[in-house]
Amino acid sequence: MLFRALRRRFSHLLVLALAVAVPAPARATDLQQLIHDVEQQYMGVSSHSRMEMEVATEHWQRHLTMEAWSLGREYFLVRILEPPKERGVATLKVQHEVWNYLPKVDRVIKVPPSMMGGAWMGSHITNDDLVKANHVDVDYTFTLLAETPQLWRIQGLPKPDAPVVWGKIVYEVGKTPRVPLRIVYYDEAGAQVRQIVFSDVRKIGSRTLPLTMTVQPTDKPDEHTVLHYDTIDFDIGIKTDYFSLQNLKAR
Repeated sequence: MLFRALRRRFSHLLVLALAVAVPAPARATDLQQLIHDVEQQYMGVSSHSRMEMEVATEHWQRHLTMEAWSLGREYFLVRILEPPKERGVATLKVQHEVWNYLPKVDRVIKVPPSMMGGAWMGSHITNDDLVKANHVDVDYTFTLLAETPQLWRIQGLPKPDAPVVWGKIVYEVGKTPRVPLRIVYYDEAGAQVRQIVFSDVRKIGSRTLPLTMTVQPTDKPDEHTVLHYDTIDFDIGIKTDYFSLQNLKAR
């Protein structure tokens, strides 16, 4: 009886020790908040940025200089500055809707649901990414797959009836500093579709974030989209009325 009592006591202490030894984030709510912070790192309350985007495909290459504004997770406006022949081409996101402006024909085009999976600005980023990427923490349930002294590996599975494209998303998030390192996207059959690798981590004001992200499609290893932030300022004081169709057409 004494042996059984000691064994029960040891088992209780072992369980307690393991529970204490698992560092944050360990609970589902912690993981959800961590992913929320990762997805929102470039936004803040509001932001203004200047970016360079390089797109390489099997048949052509493209380099764009862009200027972008955001407000929370629902409002986003980006306008091409260079090359000159594409200057003024712009995209506006307001909640779940997206419009493109083509200055050569002075036309605003609303992106229909059937085109949400299409390439944004000819890149490996889709229109659907613009609309739904910042809602991952709401649409997915997260579990901790692995942990090392350097990072957390976190899996996101879509909630029932969530309006999402990806069947699974796996995040690798660094601990010090706490920034995303890699995100891997899978289709509904479990096949890897693409990955995003983050680099060039720097401190911008009170934030530490990667200034470069590389999107790599799995089935086309020689193609990529590289998005680099030249400058980014947060909490710039703009309001929702800035994100209008009229302002979409401004040059």
